Amino acid sequence: MEKYEFIQNLRDWSDQYPWLEMLTSLSLLIIFALAANFIAKQVVVRGIRKLISKIKFANNEVFSQHSVIRRIANIIPAIVIMNGIVTVPHLSEKVISMTQMLAQAFIFLTIALAISEFLSVFNIIYQRNPKSRNKPIKGYLQLVKLIIFIVCGLMILGTFLQKNVFTLLAGFGAMAAVLMLVFQNTILSLVASVQISSYDMVRIGDWIEMPSLNADGTVIDMSLHTVTIENFDKTFTTIPTNKLVTDTFKNWRGMSQSGVRRIKRSIYIDQSSIQFLSLQAQSRLKEFLLLENYLDQKQDELKSFNQQLQHESVYNQRRLTNIGTFRAYVDAYIKQHPRISQNSTILVRQLQTTSEGLPLEIYAFTNTTVWNDYEAIQSDIFDHLMAIIPLFGLRLYQAPSGADIHAMLSPKINETDTTS
Repeated sequence: MEKYEFIQNLRDWSDQYPWLEMLTSLSLLIIFALAANFIAKQVVVRGIRKLISKIKFANNEVFSQHSVIRRIANIIPAIVIMNGIVTVPHLSEKVISMTQMLAQAFIFLTIALAISEFLSVFNIIYQRNPKSRNKPIKGYLQLVKLIIFIVCGLMILGTFLQKNVFTLLAGFGAMAAVLMLVFQNTILSLVASVQISSYDMVRIGDWIEMPSLNADGTVIDMSLHTVTIENFDKTFTTIPTNKLVTDTFKNWRGMSQSGVRRIKRSIYIDQSSIQFLSLQAQSRLKEFLLLENYLDQKQDELKSFNQQLQHESVYNQRRLTNIGTFRAYVDAYIKQHPRISQNSTILVRQLQTTSEGLPLEIYAFTNTTVWNDYEAIQSDIFDHLMAIIPLFGLRLYQAPSGADIHAMLSPKINETDTTS
């Protein structure tokens, strides 16, 4: 009996101080919310993570490291506060309603963040698949995240306005034109992402070249709005996704997949050094194994042809030239080179003469696409050709430098000084 009297006296006393009863109830509610948060994060979340870590599957460490479950656990204290706030005495209806709306908005935002985190985890797992280079999905996931946060924002707005989400969507129908204007870059990027993926225009790891935007390097990331390129000078260029559809760019993927890389370079011959080959020069050039068969075959061909023109002037007869023999040597040298692909096109041709001489172009393909090896092969070939070209009586064209002009004028200057 005394116990009931004590409780009744305590109630009578607390009725004299309503603010104290309210604070006590709020404190208990907060304590319950903190306890629920502690149990959810320290017991449930840790238990689930340990359980996942013990399960043997390929991506268990990804799930254990990211905070999807931890974000979902944040809902628990919000639910406790949203449902427990009505039990706190002496609170006005506005405060209770506002607290419940804030808790509900927090729950919506937490769910959106958890879904976004889950999509990020899914993208990380997908990128570990080798096929992800051909079909990146980061742009699509970003679009899904954008839609989720838009829906979350509408639900939060509907919570505070105490209106249905569908009613808000109907109201936003009148603002469709404004929304399209605001999100025009997102819409263009989405369409471009679909086109790039459908036509397999660009993959992560491709080497692309886009001079209009100073991009020349490897694609390292593709998102909804941008494509990031690591240039060969270790800088980064960020290109809007729709630019890959509207602007011209070069993709070197075909070269990488073929396993060969093209050499297309010319050496310029001084035209004044081009002449007919004497018999002595022909005998000397026969010492080149690459030219022995060519010279024998050419001499027989010219002998047969010139016999038909024996009554003609010697100027009308065909004769070997040093430039033609050198071209035949270059062709034979390229065709027997061990680092040149013999299954691809091999051409040694003369281009249109210019004021800088006669271009002799080499068109061939190396049997490797490795940059260092490719440059080394190309340099070795031209090192050899530039060193051997004087043996054919030819000279490389080079514009006269200041030293050349000085050497040409030095005898005249010395002669003038001696005379004076």
